[in-house]
Amino acid sequence: MSDTGGGFELRVPHNRVSPKAKLYWACRAAFSWVFVFGAQVVWLLVDDEGAATPHVVVAVVSAALAVAHVVVMPRWRFAVHRWEITPDAVYTRSGWLDQEWRIAPVSRIQTVDSERGVLERMFGLANLTVTTASSAGPIKIHGLDHETAQRAAEELTGNAVASEGDAT
Repeated sequence: MSDTGGGFELRVPHNRVSPKAKLYWACRAAFSWVFVFGAQVVWLLVDDEGAATPHVVVAVVSAALAVAHVVVMPRWRFAVHRWEITPDAVYTRSGWLDQEWRIAPVSRIQTVDSERGVLERMFGLANLTVTTASSAGPIKIHGLDHETAQRAAEELTGNAVASEGDAT
């Protein structure tokens, strides 16, 4: 908390997400490229003209973008994604192209939810959603280790209960 004006200061949150999130994000990115390459195969099969050059150019450009996406994006996201819970607030920073910094006072917390999809369960990860009275929407922390997410949810719930705010 900032000493000036009793507000909260925008700062880099202390905690990183789980290192397993890098592999998880890479797998999700790779899976999304399967559809792009599948569409290119369909295009190649239905193309009557038989000119290989456009197919090769599109395939090479797609492959370069896919490799960059699968290799660079998870590392970049991991470097950016941060979170921290204090007795007074939840701090997050997320994104990889567009970055978002959020601070939510504990007194404004309405619900704390933990979610694990099939792929997250395979990697031992979980996502935490902190719903507040803010019109900006909930704060989401993606890529947490499952046990860390459970502890964070318990800590946030305890802090919210102990807060004298009205969550509005």
